Amino acid sequence: MKVKFHPWCLAASVFLFASVACAQTPSKAVAVVNGESISEADVQKAAAPELEKLDQKQKQFMATLERDKKSAVEDALEDIVNQKLLEAEAKKRSISVDDLVRQEVQDKVMPPSEETVRKFYDDNKAVINGSFIETALEIRNYLMQQDRQSAFSALMFKLKKDYGYKSMVEPARAKVEVAGHPAKGPATAPVTIVEFSDFECPYCGGLFPTLKRIEDTYKDKIQIVYRQFPLNNIHPRAQKAAEASLCANEQNKFWQLHDAMFIDQKNLTVDDLKAKAATISLNAATFATCLDSGKHAAEIQSSLEEGSRLGVDGTPALFINGRYLGGNQPYDAIAKIIEDELLRSGK
Repeated sequence: MKVKFHPWCLAASVFLFASVACAQTPSKAVAVVNGESISEADVQKAAAPELEKLDQKQKQFMATLERDKKSAVEDALEDIVNQKLLEAEAKKRSISVDDLVRQEVQDKVMPPSEETVRKFYDDNKAVINGSFIETALEIRNYLMQQDRQSAFSALMFKLKKDYGYKSMVEPARAKVEVAGHPAKGPATAPVTIVEFSDFECPYCGGLFPTLKRIEDTYKDKIQIVYRQFPLNNIHPRAQKAAEASLCANEQNKFWQLHDAMFIDQKNLTVDDLKAKAATISLNAATFATCLDSGKHAAEIQSSLEEGSRLGVDGTPALFINGRYLGGNQPYDAIAKIIEDELLRSGK
């Protein structure tokens, strides 16, 4: 009697046989040293860490490319809108666009005082190459440029409201996970700022007072969420600092330790972290056990992987309602996006 196989069973049998055969087939040799073969599997295993890094770079590149494409369209639209608004206001005042910009921007910017320049130098000396004397003129010009940008942004924001501007182009937005991560400000706030940061990074330290100012200005209109992104290849103490912050979070004192570490970035050894914990009245034994165990290492790795998927390749990196803003950005650059988001939400 002939045995009939159902087609699915026959296919399954063939697949099972092939799977077993593959599992039993030794990995192909790719080299021989002193009579000993080196298999392809051996090489793949050895290359796995570097291949993982390359995969991460590819994800970062693709996310950045898509974001930059959208940003190019947004920037082009903004240039057209700004020009039309300036022309409308200049016509209303019976002056040229150049005269309008001079009156509302150029004439309103005064050179910063020596005290202001000195304070900027002192606050940012960790990332400034050169002495105060060598860099004072460059700092002065930079501060004046920032003031001009601030004045121009304020003018355009006013004109957008005066002339009834509304954009139908949705900005490039990334979906960033916020649940379960340290946050301050109301969850119902119209604007959420997610910061990927590194406690040892001097540029993150430079952004720290800027975000404090943003927080003071916008109060309950914003929520700030902190995400871990320690750059372990260049900041050897960043990993443990990140773990320390999450250990402090277990005792509901994340932001207290967050502030203490950014105020004193030079002292981030494990002993320093434990000393800082004591100054904010954390339970010392519980904190030390948590930090020494490395219990939050996997959570931090997960945050690193998500940041890479989103195109984060350095710190600090902000996502304002999903809109990316990288680097130690000035107050006005952050405020500009917040104001636009508030305008879009009607708040």
